[in-house]
Amino acid sequence: MEPEVITVGLDGSPASLAAARWAADEADRRQSALRLLHAWILLAAQAPETPPDRDRNAGAREVVRRAREEIRERHPRLRIIEDLVGAEAEGALLGAAGESQMIVLGSRALGPWESYVLGDVSLNVVGRAKGPVVLVREEGPAKAPRHEPPGGRPPAPEARVVVGLSLNGPCDRTLDFAFAAAALRGLPLQAVHGRPLPVHAYTPWGLDPDAVTELTKEADVELRDALGPWCERLPEVPVRRTVLPESPSRVLVQAVFGAELLVVGRRLHRPPLAPRLGPVAHAALHHVTCPIAVVAHE
Repeated sequence: MEPEVITVGLDGSPASLAAARWAADEADRRQSALRLLHAWILLAAQAPETPPDRDRNAGAREVVRRAREEIRERHPRLRIIEDLVGAEAEGALLGAAGESQMIVLGSRALGPWESYVLGDVSLNVVGRAKGPVVLVREEGPAKAPRHEPPGGRPPAPEARVVVGLSLNGPCDRTLDFAFAAAALRGLPLQAVHGRPLPVHAYTPWGLDPDAVTELTKEADVELRDALGPWCERLPEVPVRRTVLPESPSRVLVQAVFGAELLVVGRRLHRPPLAPRLGPVAHAALHHVTCPIAVVAHE
């Protein structure tokens, strides 16, 4: 298969149709082909001329047909590849990940405990795929942050792409994806970094302002240096840095309201028995409502 393909996994749910719409828009931006993949372990081998009343794969074909027709209305010239796979969804999607620019999946709005108990396919693919995976929620009204300012609701946010960075190691793949996404959309990029305060910043009378200022300035310099090569390479992308002395997960969830896309990284190699997703990516998947791109990196 050509590498310029974006694959979307379909299961017939409203969330997967929302993912198909997002994937089609992205494929159109990147001038890529769109692969509609539906995996069903009971897919039957049968002749192409099988009459409709005897087609045991009619339900599977209908899932793909509905997505294709809706996408055709939005993007009549987009190249679409239909793919029915007789396999478990997780294995089929992981196999497709190696042949695609990215995998796009619908994501159910489940809490952390429910997702682990139900063995959510999207979470398993995100945690194992070596390429970018984008999770798209069923379309609905955006939710404001839980903590609103004293004056009431926050002002309408600026459309942008947000990237969360830990600065604990290489983040080239994450930044490549984030800058490309912002450039393709003609949007600014907001780089967000949260850094917990050290113990010595806490005093009996509250936070030591000098320690807070020192930590914030130090983190901002590190973030600026990490972004530097990409800012030089893509000067047309306006970049705003956000550094706060707080939990990285909390900072990211609160900063992303109103964004068109959130990009976070995931380490490919984690310690034995450790979850495949780190705490920041895990928090984003369960609390952020905009599309989330999880980019695996070393």
